[in-house]
Amino acid sequence: MRYNSIRSMDISNGEGIGVSLFVQGCHFHCKDCFNTETWDFDGGKAWDKSTKDTFLKLCEKPYIDRITILGGEPLANENVRSVLELVQEIHDRFPQKKIWIYTGYVWESILYPIITDNLDFERDQILEDRRHILDYIDVLIDGRFETKKKDRNLHWKGSSNQRVIDVRKSLEEKKIILKD
Repeated sequence: MRYNSIRSMDISNGEGIGVSLFVQGCHFHCKDCFNTETWDFDGGKAWDKSTKDTFLKLCEKPYIDRITILGGEPLANENVRSVLELVQEIHDRFPQKKIWIYTGYVWESILYPIITDNLDFERDQILEDRRHILDYIDVLIDGRFETKKKDRNLHWKGSSNQRVIDVRKSLEEKKIILKD
């Protein structure tokens, strides 16, 4: 995985004060995307042990309420394994902090992926990893940004087709529960 930037004190990508990681690479290329510099999977900087340690050090500060991962596309095939490992570690180390993820994928395609029966183990593992991420996060903002549905008055999302999903409640109740 590569990353574009880290915000050490972010108030715009989730509730409260957070640390945000902008991963590098996205296949969606939404029209009028605010972050086109994150599209190139070869751009940005290497996500290495030193960078990860620095990121986790920022997360441990007592005034940090949440950690947000966005991009780029955190759930892109090229990023999903590293994101899964990262959210597992954040969840284990900081159980009191909320984890938010922004993705162009929709809830239904993450929760109910179509597993192939043609022995494409690599693809099936990616789909399973994507689903497994939900076990560690608290809020998922799903859906691609759509210019025609852009609304600056929306909380935590750019267009009205996107949903801010309370992952814990949604998994528990087996239906989508939107965050208030």
